[in-house]
Amino acid sequence: MPVGSLLPFAVSPLGSGSGAGGGPGGLAPGGGVSGLHWLGPAGRKLSGFRLTEKFVLLLVFSGFITLCFGAIFFLPDSPKLLSGVFFQQPPQPPPQRTPFGPGLLDEEDGGRLARIREEHERALREAKDTLNRPPEQIKGEIQEEKDRLRAQGRVTAAGRLNPRPFKEPIGVVGKEPADTDVKQKRDKIKEMMKHSWDNYKRYAWGLNELKPIQKQGHSSNLFGNIQGATIVDSLDTLFIMGMKDEFKDAKEWVEKNLEFNVNAEVSVFEVNIRFVGGLLSAYYLCGEEIFRRKAIELGEKLLPAFNTPTGIPWALLNMKSGIGRNWPWASGGSSILAEFGTLHLEFIHLSEISGNPVFAEKVNHVSVGGLGDSFYEYLLKAWLMSDKTDEDAKKLYYDAVQAIKTHLIRKSSNGLTYIAEWKGGLLEHKMGHLTCFAGGMFALGADGAPTDETGHHTALAAEIARTCHESYDRTTMKLGPEAFRFDGGVEAIATRQNEKYYILRPEVIETYMYMWRFTHDPKYRQWGWEAVQALEKYCRVEGGYSGIKDVYATHPNHDDVQQSFYLAETLKYLYLLFSDDDLVPLEHWIFNTEAHPLPIIQKADRTIESIEK
Repeated sequence: MPVGSLLPFAVSPLGSGSGAGGGPGGLAPGGGVSGLHWLGPAGRKLSGFRLTEKFVLLLVFSGFITLCFGAIFFLPDSPKLLSGVFFQQPPQPPPQRTPFGPGLLDEEDGGRLARIREEHERALREAKDTLNRPPEQIKGEIQEEKDRLRAQGRVTAAGRLNPRPFKEPIGVVGKEPADTDVKQKRDKIKEMMKHSWDNYKRYAWGLNELKPIQKQGHSSNLFGNIQGATIVDSLDTLFIMGMKDEFKDAKEWVEKNLEFNVNAEVSVFEVNIRFVGGLLSAYYLCGEEIFRRKAIELGEKLLPAFNTPTGIPWALLNMKSGIGRNWPWASGGSSILAEFGTLHLEFIHLSEISGNPVFAEKVNHVSVGGLGDSFYEYLLKAWLMSDKTDEDAKKLYYDAVQAIKTHLIRKSSNGLTYIAEWKGGLLEHKMGHLTCFAGGMFALGADGAPTDETGHHTALAAEIARTCHESYDRTTMKLGPEAFRFDGGVEAIATRQNEKYYILRPEVIETYMYMWRFTHDPKYRQWGWEAVQALEKYCRVEGGYSGIKDVYATHPNHDDVQQSFYLAETLKYLYLLFSDDDLVPLEHWIFNTEAHPLPIIQKADRTIESIEK
C-alpha cells in the first residue's frame, strides 16, 4: 500500500499560501500552513482549521514520520545497510589470522578445526535468527521448553531414574603414610578440619557459612535461600579424611533438610560447583542413593537457566519460578565465560547417573556454540574425564595454552614467571591469587602435550608454583594476597590496599598438591607446611578459621568469615599433599573447580555417547 494513502492529509502543490504568503509551501497570512488540506471521505478539502487543530495535525504528521524513520534502525543489520548507503568506505583487506604458534593449523588438525568452526558458525546463525524473532515468540518457545523439561522430569522421576548398580570407586581409602613426620603433619591437617567443622556445627549448623569470631551463621547472596553450603561442600573432605561420624551427621542433614524449591535468585555457577559437585562427589565416593537423588533434583532445577535465546545459561536463576538473568555489573549484561563454561564436568556426570541425556546436551551446546577456545581448565579436564577421547577439547586446550604463553606469560627482571592480565587491549603486570591454579593445570596437562612441549609445560608449572610461593613468602604473615604486581620496582607484592587480603583461598595449595604428585620434589610439601603454620598462627581463632584483611600487617585483622571452600578445597588439598598417591589417584579422578573429585568415565562404562562428542 502506498504510504500516501495512509496519511490523513495531502500536500497541495498550489495552496492558498503561494505568492503573497511566502511562496509555495510558505506560511499563509495568519500563520496557517498553506499547503496542507484535510481530505474528507469524498476527497473534499476542509479548510479554515483553528490553530489548535493545525498544531495537532502537525504533531501527528511529525510523529508518524519519526516512527517510520526510526523503525528502520530496528530492522536486522540496518545499521550496516545505512552505513553502506550514506558512508561509503573503501574495500577492506581480508582479516589476517594471528599466529599463536607453530603447527596449530597443520593438515592433521585441519578437518577437526573446520568442523569446530562450522559448528560455531551454525550456533551463531541460530542465535542470530532467534534474536531477530518477535519477543512474544521467544517467550513462547522458552515456555514450551520449560513445559517440556517439566514433563521430561516427571517421566524421569517415574521410571528412568531407577537406582543403578554402584561401582566400587578406586582410591577412596589410601594407606597411612610410612614416614612418621608426614603422618603427623597429615594428622594435624585433619585436626584443623575437625576444628573448622565442629565450630560450624556448634554455631551455624544448617546455615551456609560460619562467622567464627561472632560465633554465628553467615550467608552471601550467591546461594539465595538454599542453606547448608558448608555441609554439602565438606562431604567429600570428611569422607576422604575418614571422619565417619561427621560424615554421617552431614548425610542425615542432607536427607532431612536440603531443599531447592526456594523463591530467590541463586548463582548458577556457585550452586553448580559447590552443591551439584559436592553431591556428585559424595555419591561416587560412598554410593549412598540420597546424594544421587539430590544431585539429579538440583540439576533439574538448574535446567531452566538454559532457556535463553542463545542456549548460554543465565548467571542468576530463581529456583522456583525458573526466571533468570545475568549479572547487572557484567558488560552489557554479558554472560561470564568462567561461569557458564564451568558446568561441563558436573552436567556430563548428571547424565551418567540419571540416564537422562538432557544435561549433557545442554552443556555440549554451550561448549561448541559459546565456549570456543577461550576456556582452559575445563577444556583439559573434559578431555581427561572422557578417558582422553574428546579430541576437540584437547585441541582447543593446547591451542589456548599456546596463546597464553605467547600473549600473557611474562618474566620479571629477577626471573619470576607470571601470568599477566589483559584488560582493554593493554597488558597489566598483575597476577591474581585465583590464577595460581594454573601451575597445577599446566602440570596436569603436560603429559598430553605435543612431545616436544611436554617438558616445557612441566617447567612452566614449576615456575608458576615458585612465583606463587614467593607471593606468600614476601608477606609478613606468609599468606598470599588476593593479587600481586610486577611493576614500579616491586615483584610478587600487593601494592594496593584492596589487594592485600587473604580469604582462606586454595589455589596455591592446589598447585603444590599437583606438583608433588607429578614430581615428588620435597619442597612442595615444605611450602605446604609453611602455609599450615601460617594458617594456625594468624587465621585460627576459638570459633574456627577466619580470613585476613591485610597480610602485610604485623597483627591480623580478621574478616570473620570461614568460607565453605576452606573446608572443601584448602584443607582437602593440604591433606592430599601429605598423603600417598593412591588416595584419590589422578589417573582415576578429576577434581572440579571446587575440588570435588569426579571419576574419569571409562569408555566401556558410559551410559551416554554424547560424552564423546
